[in-house]
Amino acid sequence: MKQKAVELGFDLFGVAPVGEIPQLALFEQWLARDYAGEMAYLERNQQRRTDPRKVVENAQSVIVCGANYHTDAPLSIEPANSDTGWIARYALGDDYHDVLEKKIKQLYHHLVTLTEGRAGGRYYVDTGPVLEKAWAQHAGVGWIGKNTCVIDRQKGSFFFLAVIVTDARLEYDQPATDHCGSCTRCIDACPTDAIVAPYVLDANLCISYLTIEKKGAIAEELRAKVGRHLFGCDICQDVCPWNRKAPVSTENAFQPRPGFINPKLEGILEMSEQQFRETFRRSPVKRAKWRGLLRNAIVAAGNSRAKKFIVP
Repeated sequence: MKQKAVELGFDLFGVAPVGEIPQLALFEQWLARDYAGEMAYLERNQQRRTDPRKVVENAQSVIVCGANYHTDAPLSIEPANSDTGWIARYALGDDYHDVLEKKIKQLYHHLVTLTEGRAGGRYYVDTGPVLEKAWAQHAGVGWIGKNTCVIDRQKGSFFFLAVIVTDARLEYDQPATDHCGSCTRCIDACPTDAIVAPYVLDANLCISYLTIEKKGAIAEELRAKVGRHLFGCDICQDVCPWNRKAPVSTENAFQPRPGFINPKLEGILEMSEQQFRETFRRSPVKRAKWRGLLRNAIVAAGNSRAKKFIVP
């Protein structure tokens, strides 16, 4: 299975046994504190998310794969023109859901073949009721860092997760150990103080949440802190020491599309809804929708203080 995963283009692979793990209880506490913001779907499937056996009957194993999406594009913390915006690194290329679903589907069918049809299960790419990060740590893929991203010592944290929940009993990996140490760079660098405690993120304050999931207006007191972000945020990953030597992905689909790196705010502000659909077709950015991206561009334009954005 691991060999097949590598052949399919996955960079990380691990298997965890289904059972009680600390992260599952922490998720329930996180929801209880209203840290999920408007993401009500997380509460609707709470029981299924914390117990894979409610997803796959008699589930025994959770297979977790990671796919590197890091590129040699500039970091969000590097200097840029004031009249440009920022699109998160994971959204610079094609939609990872489409890319990875094909790969994890093939891996699942390989499992079925290896077990001569005895194995059953389901596979997901950030779309099902599975706490991918919790199982990634339990499967040895990486530890959940203080910024709540999964981190691998060699690969860093710029990678997507895909999982298979199966009733097959497999050989299990050891859980990953924490290597954040005393470092607090991600916490210190967050403009909105969204990392309210080590390993705890309040989505209501997170720039990624505000620019993607948040509906309606962004709170006035947070607008200046959003800076030039149009879609998502990379700051807590860009400052992480484990990403200093993160390898660059060879997956063509994850390479930046023309004009996606530091896009001109004027171009976004003048974009029609039809142009939005054409520009961001098969891109993660389409999740923000045209009105959401336009709202973000207006905030970024205000933060730029560029005279050309001032309406007489």
